[in-house]
Amino acid sequence: MKKFDFFNQYRDPVIVIKGYEDVVFKNNTFCRKFSQFTNIRKFAHKMNFEMCPIDSENIDLYSPIFQAIISKQNFFARVSYATLQGDISYYDLTSVKRGDYTIIFLTDVSSEILLQDNEKEQIKYKSKLEELQQENEELREIRQRAQSQAFRIALINKVSNIIRESMDISIILHSVLRELSMMFGCFKAYYASSGKVGFEIQQTYGEDFNYTGNIITFDNSVMDKLRKREVSTSYSLSEYLGAEPFKQSVLRVIVPIFHLQKMIGVLVLLSYQKRELNEELEILDAVSSQLGNALIRAELYKKNAENVKELKQTLEELKATQLQLINSEKMASLGQLVAGIAHEINTPVASIKSNNEILSKLITQLDQPELKDMFTQINSIDSEAIKRISKIVVSLKKFVRLDEAELQEANINKEIDLTLDLIRHETKNKIEIEKNYGDIPLIKCYPNMLNQVFTNILINACQAIENEGKIVITTEFKNDSLVIKFKDNGCGIAKENLDKIFTAGFTTKGVGVGTGLGLAISQKIIDKHNGKIVVNSEVGKGTEFIITLNCQ
Repeated sequence: MKKFDFFNQYRDPVIVIKGYEDVVFKNNTFCRKFSQFTNIRKFAHKMNFEMCPIDSENIDLYSPIFQAIISKQNFFARVSYATLQGDISYYDLTSVKRGDYTIIFLTDVSSEILLQDNEKEQIKYKSKLEELQQENEELREIRQRAQSQAFRIALINKVSNIIRESMDISIILHSVLRELSMMFGCFKAYYASSGKVGFEIQQTYGEDFNYTGNIITFDNSVMDKLRKREVSTSYSLSEYLGAEPFKQSVLRVIVPIFHLQKMIGVLVLLSYQKRELNEELEILDAVSSQLGNALIRAELYKKNAENVKELKQTLEELKATQLQLINSEKMASLGQLVAGIAHEINTPVASIKSNNEILSKLITQLDQPELKDMFTQINSIDSEAIKRISKIVVSLKKFVRLDEAELQEANINKEIDLTLDLIRHETKNKIEIEKNYGDIPLIKCYPNMLNQVFTNILINACQAIENEGKIVITTEFKNDSLVIKFKDNGCGIAKENLDKIFTAGFTTKGVGVGTGLGLAISQKIIDKHNGKIVVNSEVGKGTEFIITLNCQ
């Protein structure tokens, strides 16, 4: 109808309905916005609003368009419109009644709704963001506490491992001071043990300083706190009473170290850092507890180790004394025995010698040449035998020389020859003796003792050669030392026994053959001469003993 044409000037959609559903006018904006419009019923059913009509079987009443039509007054509602494509737009629906006509104005508020929705979403997201920020802050605090706890546990575990793995007090203290210095940024740290008049510094760490042994004390307020097992923390200009003041205040941390109810010392930490100590105090309490037990344990271990060392040394001295007593008793008994034997031998030898001299005079008076030659030959053999017996007696006396207990000069080559004379029964017709004697000087020694060493080695060599063999004896003087070598081609010594042959009581010989004391005594004798004796051996090839005597 042309009377409604002026609505074409409106920028909002306008529709005019006569009666219940007769559409008499649609302005240009309406036609453009709702180009798919066919009839009012289909259009109305695409539009919804939030108002809840009275319960009715008439479904038209659920549409804001028909609500506006049947309303006897002007009507307003915010509605949504869904297109066939599923797009939704929002409008403020306003209806004006003019007689039989219902004029409906649709103002597009989609942008406003979208803005409100965005604002709501923004408020919701802002609230969510605030919640997330709060959660993040809580998580950050939890993470910081967890990191601090992990650091604290890691440090305590590290210190605990150090304490468990070592029994050295110096290592334990150094490691603990180092770790705590790193944690507090200390320029100086030390441990001081409790004394009668104060604390004595035992271990230091940090700047190049050495206070070890210094006695330090603290004021009464600090001491009262320490006695209560509390860590003393303060910013101070003084390290301890009487100390030279610092140029600036420093963080001074004093940690009491207790064992049971007794304070055994303190840890002193000095740092230029300005910080609050909260969780660190828990670390210090834990370290203090463990360190107190560790120091006592290490001290007990040290004392026990010293006692064990003293006991071992005493045992070695007892073994050496026992060997010396055995050897002295053996040599004394041997001396008495040899003296008795020499006396007993000399008496009949003197008679034989006298008879031999008388026989020599009588032989000259014989007239029969054949008889004279026979008796001369017999007398000569007897004379040599007498000389041999006398020489053996003299050698026995020289060997035991109990009167030669002082150092004296001796020719070692001659001493070896003396020993060889005495063991001739072991080597005769069985073992070849090769002598490679060097040009050696006289040396100060105990000859009878060295003869005993030579005898032990040579007798062992003879017993190691089953049938026939060879012993090579070499002497030389070099680098102010006399070197004596005894090398045989006997059965040799097993590798696993080489480290045991100088041990008292060890022997590879059968029961009743060896006592296991010969080489042990020999080593003690060489030690008495400030020398050394070593052995090289290979099973099946032989053995070599090398004696080195320092002649300076």
